[in-house]
Amino acid sequence: MAEKIRIGVCVMEKKVFSAPMSQIFDRLQAFGEFEVIHFGDKVILEEPVESWPICDCLIAFHSSGYPLEKAEAYAVLRKPFLVNELEPQHLLHDRRKVYERLEMFGVPVPRYALVIREVPDQELDYFLEEEDFVEVHGMRFWKPFVEKPIDADNHSIMIYYPSSAGGGMKELFRKVGNRSSDFHPDVRRVRREGSYIYEEFMPTGGTDVKVYTVGPEYAHAEARKSPVVDGVVMRNTDGKEVRYPVLLTPAEKEMAREVCIAFKQAVCGFDLLRSEGRSYVCDVNGWSFVKNSYKYYDDTACVLRKMLLDAKAPYLSLVIPPILPWKVNEAVQPTEGLTHQGSGINGTFGQSEELRCVISVIRHGDRTPKQKVKLMVTEEKLLKLMLKYNGGRPRSETKLKSAVQLQDLLDATRMLVPCTRPDRENDSEAEDVEHAEKLRQVKAVLEEGGHFSGIYRKVQLKPLKWVKVAKSNGEVEERPIEALMVLKYGGVLTHAGRKQAEELGRYFRNKIYPGEGTGLLRLHSTYRHDLKIYSSEEGRVQMSAAAFAKGLLDLEGQLTPILVSLVSKDSSMLDGLEDASMEMKEAKARLNETITCSAKTADSNGSSEFPWMVDGAGLPPNASELLPKLVKLTKKVTEQVQLLAKDENDKLTVRSLYDVIPPYDQAKALGKTNIDVDRITAGLPCGSEGFLLMYARWKKLERDLYNERKEHVDITQIPDIYDSCKYDLLHNAHLNLEGLDELLEVAQALADGVIPNEYGINPKQKLKIGSKIARRLLGKLLIDLRNTREEAISVAELKNNQDHSLSMKSEKEDSESKLKHLYKNDELRKCNTMSDVSSMDQDDDDDRETKYRLDPKYANVKTPERHVRTRLYFTSESHIHSLMNVFRYCNLDEFLQGEESLVCHNALERLSKTRELDYMSYIVLRMFENTEVALEDPKRFRIELTFSRGADLFPLENNDSKGRLLREEHTLPIMGPERLQEIGSYLTLETMERMIRPFAMPAEDFPPPSTPAGFSGYFSSKSMLERLVNLWPFHKQPHYAKY
Repeated sequence: MAEKIRIGVCVMEKKVFSAPMSQIFDRLQAFGEFEVIHFGDKVILEEPVESWPICDCLIAFHSSGYPLEKAEAYAVLRKPFLVNELEPQHLLHDRRKVYERLEMFGVPVPRYALVIREVPDQELDYFLEEEDFVEVHGMRFWKPFVEKPIDADNHSIMIYYPSSAGGGMKELFRKVGNRSSDFHPDVRRVRREGSYIYEEFMPTGGTDVKVYTVGPEYAHAEARKSPVVDGVVMRNTDGKEVRYPVLLTPAEKEMAREVCIAFKQAVCGFDLLRSEGRSYVCDVNGWSFVKNSYKYYDDTACVLRKMLLDAKAPYLSLVIPPILPWKVNEAVQPTEGLTHQGSGINGTFGQSEELRCVISVIRHGDRTPKQKVKLMVTEEKLLKLMLKYNGGRPRSETKLKSAVQLQDLLDATRMLVPCTRPDRENDSEAEDVEHAEKLRQVKAVLEEGGHFSGIYRKVQLKPLKWVKVAKSNGEVEERPIEALMVLKYGGVLTHAGRKQAEELGRYFRNKIYPGEGTGLLRLHSTYRHDLKIYSSEEGRVQMSAAAFAKGLLDLEGQLTPILVSLVSKDSSMLDGLEDASMEMKEAKARLNETITCSAKTADSNGSSEFPWMVDGAGLPPNASELLPKLVKLTKKVTEQVQLLAKDENDKLTVRSLYDVIPPYDQAKALGKTNIDVDRITAGLPCGSEGFLLMYARWKKLERDLYNERKEHVDITQIPDIYDSCKYDLLHNAHLNLEGLDELLEVAQALADGVIPNEYGINPKQKLKIGSKIARRLLGKLLIDLRNTREEAISVAELKNNQDHSLSMKSEKEDSESKLKHLYKNDELRKCNTMSDVSSMDQDDDDDRETKYRLDPKYANVKTPERHVRTRLYFTSESHIHSLMNVFRYCNLDEFLQGEESLVCHNALERLSKTRELDYMSYIVLRMFENTEVALEDPKRFRIELTFSRGADLFPLENNDSKGRLLREEHTLPIMGPERLQEIGSYLTLETMERMIRPFAMPAEDFPPPSTPAGFSGYFSSKSMLERLVNLWPFHKQPHYAKY
């Protein structure tokens, strides 16, 4: 463009040159369409408005010492486009007017009452104060309650506490150093020198939510530690206040929109309280920016750009460049290539199709081997410990998880473990030696990391034998004399697992959501993305979900707050194999018979046209010959690790090694995605495992794999050996264990056949087991798809009705009358807003027309009414196998015989050759709506199925430069998605439901959704549907809220 749009910044210099303002203005100017003119304090305060610079658009907002009336006079004189209207800013200085305005627009506020005094200490007949409450106009507020000055510039807010809790008052104030509140135990009476708002104290769990809007269709939300907790500001290592990203509910997004419109402030910050399932706005701040969030700066610059161009140059293309101007020279993130592109997602679809739903079931990332130690204990210290934590019941088992419980166990174990390693030759019983070794292993596991802040260790103590003992009073009581101790540990998400999950989240963000220009972030931040993330109870699965969310939403900071804010646990849906335990036991027995019998599996494999249909499909033809080799190589690796463990034990005796290298701190490592270089350099195993535990791991595998006395190989140990082998080749290659490569080759050949067949020895058994394990998950998937379809149809029906109404209107509405409408919109908008709120409970205005809709040619989305539902389910290997088996073999059910499989023949063949569904393997269902097909036509909704095999083993099998680099980083890349359907095939939602329903939990069997009170969801009324259909271009008009 020949002439740039001039943006006048009529703001006090202290605010103009703050870091967020600088970041955003730098980005705006990088587009090359704007010239930014800073007025400066001297011009603003001293010069007449006639001398102020002339601009096309004006950014002006009040701060201390700012002449707001002068800015208003300039706006009247020059008539620039106002980003934030000026007159409504007067409201923000009076908390009473803020609450009145919020109520006028139907925004929930805390229950409150006003006490207005003309002079200090004025006695009021409507105000009563007692020891534990105040009463205003008959409205009673029990302590704790909040007292706020009417003057919004006075930040001295008091909270008064009840006498039952000790009484006293806490004063909240703006941050001073590291404090934001002080407690005064002796202050019990309220202030009387001014006018105040009294309101209920809202319990929020110690967290406040700050919301920042940029126009009515964009908001960024962060949670911070509430000042009411202890008044100490939580800061990070850089001295910044710690804030966590949060997702707003649909109701909260609607509140953000209404706040923005009510005060006619495009850029606006406000405080949100979440309490007992409801949300309330308790303060509106006006112009506010997020601090220290580059993603927010990018989004804000893009939204402001569109806003300003809509106002002054709507003819310009508003499609945001695929690479933002300020990112052209940015270095590509080193892990960006960790996920392969694959053939399953190509980012394109039919011209009339819209993506409506994305559902993905995802396995967790790379982890340490899962470990279990079982031993019989008869020691009195351990038996007393069991009684201590089970309430003294001699026949009840005990679970020890907390730090105090595990510390007690460690103290007892330390007293029982001998100081020196017993020499096998000097012990009369091998069992005594084994028992001592297991106790030593328990001690080593409990000492790992130096403290119990991790969530990956738990102990069960189950009594097995009892005796009756006479008490001194003659009564007889039972006492346990033997118990089974089971220690479970390991299975911890590694640094590589976190890296894999975060990178896969970035891949989903950029590839799974087509047609959005800047991808998912634009969709998500503009309220049209409904996201929920679920995880099983396992720590590695939860952390994988959090790391994925971090990459998906481009979040910053540690995983723990992301986990707490964004991930919901659902163990009933994503954990456990109990429902199919009998069938799996039977499958393993038949699998053992197939492998160890003399008949060659190769013969049976050739007896069918389709190799995947035979019993034991995928087993190597020479499986029985590989077993002795597996035993021999496992023994060889174990012997080498034993020598390293002995050497470590000798070094630990003199404490020289750990004087230099401190013990691995698992808790501190949770957020890291890099290798602990110091441990690797020192020749120690990667992660938290020492040589003693590494030896215990391999020794247990060797012992459990082969019983020398019975000359029996336990094939159920094959997956664990493969797991350990793969882990050590990736993370402990620097230990140079001889024969480990060869062991991986043998173990992999066996595991590729054993693991899939543990979930069913043939397709019918796989279907039976899969449907039992994944029954609840399948039911939830169908609910997700059904809800999306109903919402999409409701939106389409309403849109069709509105289009029909508009087409019936007279064509007299020429450009002049349209212009008139723009300036009549203020009252219309007020009317519409109030009726929208009231129609949440009434249908009086259900047939109301909304005349002004977003002009699609100026929108940077394909259709403005688009709303996408995303559901992510993070789980373990068992649920991935089970879900895939149901998709593959559902047509084998007796009621569905004759139907085609949901998975095409080509994909069935590829799946039969798939080695394993490794870490970060996933299944994706995308549902598209064809908007040109009739609503009742089954082809209106199409399902696309893809999957990824997860981690790619090529770095362990190839010695090229790329393979070596990934090995050095201890990270395996993620395979790209593959199609489960033929190109051009059409799987309708109706067919999908018919094929899956027999194996899914019925919707009526699910418990009622735990929807918070007051959260009505997206589509509880027609007015909400209208809001979705008509996403009004708030920033298209000369003045905001001129609706």
